[in-house]
Amino acid sequence: MIFGLGTDIIEVQRVGEKLERTPGLKTKLFTAGEIAYCESMHRPAQHFAARFAAKEAFLKAMGTGWSGGHKFSEIEVVHDALGKPEIVVHGKVQEFCRARNITGMQVTLAHIKDLAKAVVILEHHPVENAKGGSTVMSNIGSYEERVKNFSWEIAEKELGYKKGDPINIGWYCTDRICSQGKSAKTALHWEGHTGVEKNYTYNDLRLATNTIGAFLRGLGIQPGQRVCLFMDKIPELYLGFLGILKTGAIAQPLFSAFGDESLFVRLSNAETTAVITQKKHAPKVRKILDKLPHLKHLIIVDHDGVAPLKDREVAFSLEKATPVDKFDVHPTVAESPSVLHYTSGTTGMPKGVQHVHYSLISQYLTAKWVLDLKDDDIYWCTADPGWVTGTSYGIIAPFALGVTQCVMDAGFSAEAWYKFIEKRKITMWYSAPTAIRSLMKAGDEIVKQHDLSTLRHLASVGEPLNSEAVVWSQKVFGKPFYDTYWQTENGSIVISNFPGMEVRPGSMGKPFPGITGTILDPVKNEPYPTHGKIGLVALKFDWPARMRTYWNNPEAFQKKFRNNWYITGDRSKLDADGYFWFAGRDDDIINTAGHLVSPFEVESALLEHPAVAESAVVSKPDAINLEVVKAFVALKPGFTAGKDLDLDIMNFIRKKLSPLAMPQEIEFVTSLPKTRSGKIMRRILHAKEWGEEIGDTSTLEND
Repeated sequence: MIFGLGTDIIEVQRVGEKLERTPGLKTKLFTAGEIAYCESMHRPAQHFAARFAAKEAFLKAMGTGWSGGHKFSEIEVVHDALGKPEIVVHGKVQEFCRARNITGMQVTLAHIKDLAKAVVILEHHPVENAKGGSTVMSNIGSYEERVKNFSWEIAEKELGYKKGDPINIGWYCTDRICSQGKSAKTALHWEGHTGVEKNYTYNDLRLATNTIGAFLRGLGIQPGQRVCLFMDKIPELYLGFLGILKTGAIAQPLFSAFGDESLFVRLSNAETTAVITQKKHAPKVRKILDKLPHLKHLIIVDHDGVAPLKDREVAFSLEKATPVDKFDVHPTVAESPSVLHYTSGTTGMPKGVQHVHYSLISQYLTAKWVLDLKDDDIYWCTADPGWVTGTSYGIIAPFALGVTQCVMDAGFSAEAWYKFIEKRKITMWYSAPTAIRSLMKAGDEIVKQHDLSTLRHLASVGEPLNSEAVVWSQKVFGKPFYDTYWQTENGSIVISNFPGMEVRPGSMGKPFPGITGTILDPVKNEPYPTHGKIGLVALKFDWPARMRTYWNNPEAFQKKFRNNWYITGDRSKLDADGYFWFAGRDDDIINTAGHLVSPFEVESALLEHPAVAESAVVSKPDAINLEVVKAFVALKPGFTAGKDLDLDIMNFIRKKLSPLAMPQEIEFVTSLPKTRSGKIMRRILHAKEWGEEIGDTSTLEND
């Protein structure tokens, strides 16, 4: 329904004269991006007048006018991917719109001789969410409309990219944002485990990445060579990533907790040319240096200048280096390799997943539409850049969108995390199910001790999000965590719950616009004709951020496809409304007496038992039923393992699910084996039960 309509007509010449004779008026009326755009046009006064008219019309449509006390600089007139004008609001104006459920608007600009005319219609479309509340204005708007009219050109046009142009992620995340008038905007708040804090503007980002790029180029690093980032979550990790990309080299982030053998497997496979690290991690590299003939440089970012450097080592201090203002960014193109991530090893030996610079297109748009990142957001992605989420949505997407993000380089504790959110006034929080379950374990009372009112949108990634976590989030934060589904190989979110769309606790959501997803019959390798059946999650392999190959392993890459569908390795089912519901990894599904049991479904049910903090479910061999369900359970404080509790949990599952889904054995454990990104390594538990080789454990949280 229409909320309000406003029109305004402005004399072009009058606006132009007023701007010229009144210093500072431009910045009161227009954003830096608007000013840069208008002044670059042949007739700037005409464009300033049109934007001013649009802002006046917008205020009239809101029913407030000047008397509402709103700032004109909080109303920004931009053009969408198709060149149509639209309005983006910030600050108190944004709060006004959210409070009144203004979910869309139509903007028309016209020039009649020397007059500029604007018409603004505000739309008010309340949509009931899972709890009966109403949605607020989101970037994606209507999911159904976006699906109908989708093209990746939306992101290309917003980014100013045309096919065939150079596209370098490092430039788009720094120089481009500065060119929009946001040089002084805070890009990164960083806080170390000792409490030390550092802040970087977008101009700081530009200079630092130029400086790092120039240093690497001075060492002789060539485009296409692999440069490994082996550091804690210090600023040099984030800045170094973009600096590497500016040179045209390939960034290879690895978890700083890796041991020397884990490092060797990945560095030797990639034939890495240089490693950027800290002095505390350098001994791990030194230990394997003789076995890495391709490794020419070990760059230490915090060398004290006292201890002698060893073979192939060089010191680099970003703080002491002379900032480089002008740097020739390598003109990478869409298919130029950008990032080499290694899979976590939850399904066997790690493989190098190669991504390209064109991945920016999907990473940018998914962050805008799924994470709903807006210009005034304070964003926290808890993922380490050693994991793909930490680069796609912890570096590339937020900086390409020009938002302010926060990083905390410290271990997990509920108290520390809540303090960080309160202190930094986080608005958008992207985390993982393991962390969310740990927060649940810490209880509800601790939440009440902190002001978390700035949080407006929450999302989760890494493993399927149990329905219990979604319900708990709604209870304690007043809003649900939105589950997002994707993998290292995907490069960006492919299936998700979207702002404004009904959240069904436990569901993965629906495919991102432009991505075709289905459930394949594992025998026929064709989509099931009806919903409700568990099968293989499959995708049409055609979105920008998809991997291009496994490094030096084309055979493994080809095995990911069946009948022209990309096979994710996960099983799921579709409901009647097109929502995906996770069932488990393809090799995790338990076949007991001919009945398929979803480990994830059993795990979700286990988490609803008051004693269970975490759970992992695998199959174990059985002479009669082929295989049966076994559960590994970590208990909440105050509960003690024993036969009575064992039987109580078994009966709880039998009643909640079925006798077939009931665990035939429960093993109580203090913790579950996880990767450093938080994924439970069920493969290890399964291998122990079946007497199989455990395989690669290099990404275990504690190895």
